[in-house]
Parts: sequence; structure tokens; C-alpha cells
Amino acid sequence: MHTFVCNLQAVQLMAVAEHPFYGSFGYHVTSLFAVTSRCGEPDDLKYLIDKAHGYGLIVLLDCVHSHSCSNVDDGLNKWDGTDHMYFHSGSRGFHEQWDSRLFDYSSWETLRLLLSNLKFWLEEFEFDGFRFDGVTSMLYHHHGISASFSGNYQEYFGVSTDVDACVYLMLANELIHTFAPTAITIAEDVSGMPLLCMPLYAGGIGFDYRLGMAIPDLWIKLLKDFDDEGWNIGQLVHTLQNRRHKEKTVAYCESHDQALVGDKTISFWLMDKDMYTGMSDLSPLSPAVERGISLHKMIRLLTFSLGGEAWLNFMGNEFGHPEWLDFPREGNGYSYQHCRRQWSLVDTEHLRYKYLNRWDAAFNGVDEQFDILNCSDEYVSLKHEDDKVIAFEKGQLLFVFNFHPVKSFEHYRVGVGMPGKYCVLLCSDNVEFGGQGRVSCSSEHFSYPEPWQGRPNYVQLYLPCRTACILRLVNDA
Repeated sequence: MHTFVCNLQAVQLMAVAEHPFYGSFGYHVTSLFAVTSRCGEPDDLKYLIDKAHGYGLIVLLDCVHSHSCSNVDDGLNKWDGTDHMYFHSGSRGFHEQWDSRLFDYSSWETLRLLLSNLKFWLEEFEFDGFRFDGVTSMLYHHHGISASFSGNYQEYFGVSTDVDACVYLMLANELIHTFAPTAITIAEDVSGMPLLCMPLYAGGIGFDYRLGMAIPDLWIKLLKDFDDEGWNIGQLVHTLQNRRHKEKTVAYCESHDQALVGDKTISFWLMDKDMYTGMSDLSPLSPAVERGISLHKMIRLLTFSLGGEAWLNFMGNEFGHPEWLDFPREGNGYSYQHCRRQWSLVDTEHLRYKYLNRWDAAFNGVDEQFDILNCSDEYVSLKHEDDKVIAFEKGQLLFVFNFHPVKSFEHYRVGVGMPGKYCVLLCSDNVEFGGQGRVSCSSEHFSYPEPWQGRPNYVQLYLPCRTACILRLVNDA
């Protein structure tokens, strides 16, 4: 229900297939066809999917066909007494970093096993598609370990490429899209393999989307290693736009690595211990929390609007959940304390989490109205390093971000393509989103017919520090 209220359109379920070790987060699968017993019976999963479908939500399964648990007693490893029933024999069949077995995609039995597994989840549980885990590991014999990808095509099409794995992924996408034409497939690939998300008839591997994995890495690097004045605006915009033409990307600003124990979510990097004492409206707003709430909203909108053709959010991050996910393990005394999201935080009216949640719901609502993610008419007119201002147009919408920590700008010129009247559609500084209300949403901004920043017209705006605004072209001049 929370997903539906936030105007999101799909949910991705992780750790569904049976796995013995909770700490693997579902990635050491022992039984590809079994629903993990930790969450109930198979019929309970069917009920969950049916309820999600009732809200109009797409349900995707996190599919782990890149490797398998190395357990012998309860896994596929040495199932027939050999080490090569479904896997490569010898050292080639082991992943040195994951402590798991690697499938032999040239084997007919392996292909039957994995392809039938995909159809099983589609047919029996009516999943609407898959997010394929560890695709980079599948595509290359080196599995991406100690490999750097500069964009040189020899890095993608050479002796290091696992052709059998590529063929399996082609077959998988063909099966999925033939059996369920509306199904969605997403590849977790950090290498940037060309044609990964192009259809088979165009020479591609057939995925619908790839994950924009460089984006969350950059955000965490900026928050960990640089002060606000040190952010490289040009590098930020480049990373958000750096994707292959006509290959769709899923943008996200923090991954499950940040949501899980061992790292921090963006909200925690921004506000740290102040989240425990400063998130109540009943107490004065501290500088740390004010900065954190402001940047959290801006980071998410910028990633959403410029980073790809789809948007991924790990549950709870939309309202800045303060703590990590940590499954029961030896290191925490097998505790369930952090094995949940605290939904009460966003439902408690006097806590400031509600502002972040409202903001996420609001910009997702704008996307429903204007289809931001699928808009190909995009032009970045401004990446100002000193002012820390980013401006770009998508269709009839103008996005403006002022990341400067202290400088606000009056009558700031922003180039626009279309002449006319521009009105504020959404502003992160609105009081309803925890802002100061410095921008009037009723004000009208008329364009001037003079070239500016490579555009034939410009508008003048008030840009408070740490504020993001979406303006709409109301009418043509």
C-alpha cells in the first residue's frame, strides 16, 4: 500500500528463492524452484503478488542465474556426485570472491534447468519480469574481477567474453518475452556491454533495461570524500547522462549495498547521529538536519529526472530511513532488530520523515502527468561549477537545481528553448516538503527573446540555496 501511495509502479522482490544463509541476502541459492520458507508458504507469495497486481503494480523477481550456492548437502553442487553436472569443472567452476559455483552455459542440461526456472516463476507465480543479478560476472571469463572498462570495444568483444553466457541470456530474454510479451527484464551490469539492452533482431542480448550502477557510487563518493563546495557539477551531470543511446537505464541514487549493514544510506551519510535527535518538528531544526533534508530531496529528483528511463528505490529510502537492513547473523547475535523497515517513522505526524516521503510521492506524481522518464526531448543548458547550478529541459518542463550551500541567486538567467510563460510546478523548498517556503509557486516567469546558454530565450528566476524547482511551460508566446 505504501508503494501505491508513493505513486510507484513496480516492486522488485529479493531473496525469494530458497537460500541457507540469511547473511547472503538471497544470493546463495540452493533451490531455484523453491520459495524461501522464511516468509511463509508459496501460496502466501501468490497472495502478495495478486494484491500488488490489484493495485496495478508490476512485480519483478530478483533472479540469480549468475552463480549458485556451493553447499553440497542442500544445493546443486555435486548433486550427481560430480562437480560438473550444471557447473564448469575444476577452478573455472568457482567464483573466488563469492564462494559459489559458476554455471556452464554451454551445457544443455544447464540451459534446460535455468530456462525452465524462468518459465516456472512466470507461469506459476505470475511474476511480471526479472532483474538478473551478476550479469557482468556472466558476460566475461574474468567475471569483472580487477577489470576496468574504458569503453574500448575490445574489452567487450574479445577472448574474455563468455559467448555461451551471452547466448544463454539471449535465449532467456527470448523465452521471457515470447511467453509474456509485456514482461520486463533488467540487467545488473557494470561493464557497459554494448547492445545488452537491444532486441535480438537488432543484434542485441535482449534486455529491456540495465542498472545505472555508476550513479549511486558517485553519490556516495561525493558525500564521503568531498565537502559541498567541492562537488564537481560537470562530472555529476556526465555520470547521470553517460549511457548508451537507445539502451534504457534504471537510475538510482543508493543501492542495496548502502541500505544494508556495512555502509550507510544517503540520509545517514547526510545527517548521521542527528537523525536520532533532530527529526522531530517539536525540536528546533539543526543545521545538519536542514542540510540533510534539502540535499536528500535534490539528489533524488536530479537522479530521477536526468539519470535514466526508469527509477529504482530501495524501500524506506524514499523517506530517509535512518538505519540499515541487517539480517540475523553471528555478528549481531542472530538478532531481528534491524531486519525490518520502521514504517511508523513516516506515519508519525510530528517527525520530519513525512517531508521526504511527500517529496518522493510528488515528483513521482509529476512523472505520471508528464512522463519525465520516457521524454527523449532533453537538453542540459547549464552546469555552473562556481554557482553549483544545474538546469535542463525535458519536454515542456524546466528543471533547475541550486546545490550551493550558502548562495541564493536573484534574477538568475536560465536559457530555455521555447518562449512563453513558465510557472513553478514543484519546489523542494515548499513548506509541505520541509522547506522554508522561499519560492512562490504562484509567480509567473516570462521568457526574454535573447540567446542565453545556447538557447534562443531565457527566463529569470529566484534560486535559493539547496533548492530544486520544476517549472512548466504554460503557453507558447
